Amino acid sequence: MSTITDRTRATDYGTDSYQGGGWILFASIMFVISATLNIIWGIAAVGNSRFFVGNTSYIISDLKTWGWVAIVLGCLEVFAALSIWRGSTFGRWLGIAIAGLAILAAMLSIPGYPLWSLTQVALAVLVIYGLAAYGGIDRR
Repeated sequence: MSTITDRTRATDYGTDSYQGGGWILFASIMFVISATLNIIWGIAAVGNSRFFVGNTSYIISDLKTWGWVAIVLGCLEVFAALSIWRGSTFGRWLGIAIAGLAILAAMLSIPGYPLWSLTQVALAVLVIYGLAAYGGIDRR
């Protein structure tokens, strides 16, 4: 019976695995999901949807403004996800910066939809961890 080393086994299946690859994939997928939901949230906020908390006062501006902020943030998150998938160091830093902006926007929009805002903060923190801890490998 022959023995196959781990190195041979990894190349036999054509995988290019490295430590932290799952976190990078997680970060980019979460950006795409968050971007989609932010764009939907933004359209609902701009269109005066009824599922937001009524008669709330925001720290800055009103619900329609936060709707436009969510739409723009969603577009930036799509760009960050594509940049992360490209595998460059720029994508890592852009992703960290966009996730930081997402945290700030979510914290400021808590009056409109509290549970969703806190969920966004938690996911953005995980994305920042994944990109900061494992995003330094240039995979191009």
